[in-house]
Amino acid sequence: MQDLYADPKDGLARLADSIRDYWEWALAPHWPRIKRLLDGDVFYRARQMAAGGARLLFRDLHPQVAWRSDAIVFTHHPEHRPKFRSARGEGLLLTPSAFVWPRISTITRPPWQPSLLYPARGVAALWESGTGGTPTALAGVVGRTKALLLVQLQTPATTTDLAARTGLTTGGISQHLTALRNARLVTANRDRNHVLYVRTMLADSLVEGAVSR
Repeated sequence: MQDLYADPKDGLARLADSIRDYWEWALAPHWPRIKRLLDGDVFYRARQMAAGGARLLFRDLHPQVAWRSDAIVFTHHPEHRPKFRSARGEGLLLTPSAFVWPRISTITRPPWQPSLLYPARGVAALWESGTGGTPTALAGVVGRTKALLLVQLQTPATTTDLAARTGLTTGGISQHLTALRNARLVTANRDRNHVLYVRTMLADSLVEGAVSR
């Protein structure tokens, strides 16, 4: 830090180069997968907000986050004394992350905008490969392949992603996704040159109900 203060121009240039190198080596190869996870959380939270307002939005965001009346309560450590800050006029910036699991991180100290960094939905399975289990009860209703795709669509995915995970052909997947969209179990969202498919709230209930049996 002393070198940076002594020569800020060259120091900042070296720092920027180091950050760029870190990005290229550590994050860039995995960014498409991480971005889809984050996009999926944004889609899901927006849907929750539209369906039930802030109460539904925060209901399953994280066990350390609770919506109470007109306040959001963050429980970092039980022994810490509570601190209060109004977000009126500034709002609360919600930032899903692939790197803060399993806890949350908050910014509440002025002059920065109040912010909440939380584990994106599905982050625990971010690096898993393979198809995972297919609920037998759900497969009995919609068929094994469609049930498999619904399980995989906890986070948004393209047909190419789904083919890589399941071993199915993209053409076959497209046919099943069309049927699931017609049944309002899947929605499609365009992201630049890709179409991302994600489960609807109805499909969430079906999958969660079948898994919990």
